[in-house]
Amino acid sequence: MLALAFATCAALSCGGDGGGERTEAGEYDATGAPGGRDLDSAQRESRDGRHPGPGAPNPVPAPYGVLFVTQVPVTGFNAVTSTFGNHISDVAHAPRGGDLWVRYDDGALRNLTAEAGFGTDGMQGANAIAVREPSVHWDGRKALFSMIVGAPTAQYGSSAPFRWQIYEVSGLLKGEAVSIRKVANQPAEYDNVAPFYGTNDRVLFVSTRPRTGEAHLYPQLDEYDSAPSNVGLYSLNPATGDLFLFDHAPSGVFSPSIDSAGRVIFTKWDHLQRDQQEEYDRLNGAGHGSFDFASEAPGAAHLAPKETFPEAHSAEDPLLGPDENPLVFNQFFPWQVREDGSEEETINHVGRQEFGGSYTDGSFKSDPNLTYQTPPGAHANKVYVSNAGGFFQIVEDPAAPGTFLATNAAEFATDTSGQIVRFTGAEGMNPDEMAITELTPAVTRLGIPPGTNPAHTGHYRDPLPRQDGQIIVSHTSEVRVDANDGTLTAPKLRYAFRLKTLVQNGSTWAAGQPLTKGIRKSLKWWTPDALASWEGELWELEAVELRATPRPRAKLAPLPAPERSIFEQEGVDERSLRAWLKGKSLALIVSRNVTSRDRGDVQQPFNLRVPGGVESVATDGKVYSVTGLQLFQADQVRGYADRKGRRPLARPMHDGEGASYLDGSAPGTAKVAPDGSVATFVPARRAMSWQLVGAQNEPVVRERNWVSFAPGEVRVCASCHGVNTGDQLGRPAPENPPEALRSLLKAWKEETGG
Repeated sequence: MLALAFATCAALSCGGDGGGERTEAGEYDATGAPGGRDLDSAQRESRDGRHPGPGAPNPVPAPYGVLFVTQVPVTGFNAVTSTFGNHISDVAHAPRGGDLWVRYDDGALRNLTAEAGFGTDGMQGANAIAVREPSVHWDGRKALFSMIVGAPTAQYGSSAPFRWQIYEVSGLLKGEAVSIRKVANQPAEYDNVAPFYGTNDRVLFVSTRPRTGEAHLYPQLDEYDSAPSNVGLYSLNPATGDLFLFDHAPSGVFSPSIDSAGRVIFTKWDHLQRDQQEEYDRLNGAGHGSFDFASEAPGAAHLAPKETFPEAHSAEDPLLGPDENPLVFNQFFPWQVREDGSEEETINHVGRQEFGGSYTDGSFKSDPNLTYQTPPGAHANKVYVSNAGGFFQIVEDPAAPGTFLATNAAEFATDTSGQIVRFTGAEGMNPDEMAITELTPAVTRLGIPPGTNPAHTGHYRDPLPRQDGQIIVSHTSEVRVDANDGTLTAPKLRYAFRLKTLVQNGSTWAAGQPLTKGIRKSLKWWTPDALASWEGELWELEAVELRATPRPRAKLAPLPAPERSIFEQEGVDERSLRAWLKGKSLALIVSRNVTSRDRGDVQQPFNLRVPGGVESVATDGKVYSVTGLQLFQADQVRGYADRKGRRPLARPMHDGEGASYLDGSAPGTAKVAPDGSVATFVPARRAMSWQLVGAQNEPVVRERNWVSFAPGEVRVCASCHGVNTGDQLGRPAPENPPEALRSLLKAWKEETGG
């Protein structure tokens, strides 16, 4: 598939209260103490060894092995090893029989789940398990992981009660007794995967729990094949049950972790395009029975399907505008967000123009200035994210903080394995300076016929950079795409993933010797239609290092000076406004000059002007007038007769009190001020997107991603479609105090008396 990425707003800032630390509720406390305690108390606990404070060393001084999982080999759409939709917990997608293991650095192995009484060989039944995605605590002495317990015990037995749930394991050192307990107060009716510890020891994870917790919205359906997806990132205090969604993703997020800068780093599947199931129904007269719900409410009326954003993705679709090129948008990119849900963007605002990740033609046919090609010399990177796939299993290198390893994998057929790459992305690094380095040869991303390219050394996944510089991977020597060369009841997978270290191989790297002698099992299970069996080695996946890690400081930038000056001049107390926003579950977004766009992005119009106001015209040719920013929210309102669940669609913003402050002429639209600025309130914890529109509400520049905001957040975007080093005229990011913010604060004061 082709894809085009617009990174989210550049120079984003949440505008915190002086950079305080996060509290137990995932917010910020001005004292700088975690959990809302006074700073002296937190320091005393750190000195006493009871609580290593943020940024303090942890008690275990060195690594002592790796934690990993075994998995019964499986391949296919939405399987546990697939790129997306991999949360499905039935035995067809997640065969039982794997375990949680530790391999110590002397080569000794322990089966931790077996020691704790979980799992079984032979026939898989009530005590059968599947295990995934371990993540180690800051002190290196315990870990979280996800596990399914149970399997059908008879032919045609139901898989419905089985869910991925989060467990914590302790007793990891040699000689300690292992203990595994289920994490309390997690959503029991939904699949919870990819758990990890927050900087304040909350449990963060990916879940299929609906955004609002309403069961009638389950499952959320993705924007590609309308298949079940996860919903995004959740934060849980197991002791109290306090739970909130801090990143809403209409097509899902994967492999999250926290880097040394305190950012939650993850892969997000961006597929913001029109519904191809509905298009099939419309063009063929039948198919999936697509329709729209009148709202997200239970029992909402069924309406004829309708979409207006973004543009149609098929040249054959009569809904495509006569001057529009079709948009097929499909991308797996590295993203970041804070633990409270603020400051979400691609890592450092890197986008298609710097990292690639597919392309599409210029958005308007009649404008020869528009092209997918990035102007030469606009950025340092020379290696690109691949089409029809992207970066998965992103992990920071502890030996080089701010540098990340990832698997550059195809979307299908290789079980999220491919090429291992490294990329730079330290907090604050300019995207023009970020670069990707190939560790394994580029051909390892592909499935090819045997013997056609000697540079292909097999497929790699789950890179694990260790503190000592060693890199461990899961590797199979098979160069073809994966497939089951056996049968449903006697599978024979081509791939055989084993833990190995990377070793130098000429100018690149390749897999060395296996770290284990192979872990074998003899298993049987109901599919549930037939009795299947496996005799042989299990896959070794998802290794993480057992080591202590400095606990990052959870920080937040202050409100930038141009916006702060507007608050001061208008006599608006920032804390009071934030409190009001939190109470209404709103965020405030601000852009200083929407006509200024990054020099490297010429796929959409960049010769822009505000009628009677500012303009940014860099070349000869068509100049576009922009008068409004139309905002869209992801409403889960597309339904189908042939499946359960609802797909999100882009609908003009209408949620909450924020909509009453919109002042544009079209639904969901805020006016662009003469200085090019925009400011408005938007719903928090719901995915949002937007487009610049002209005087007749015609689309001019469209956002290509969904972005979430935190309650109480003030998100500042110097220029709404990004400036890294310079815009089309070579100017730096705008610094003008945004007059649209002044108008909004005046209206807010008049309405609320604030």
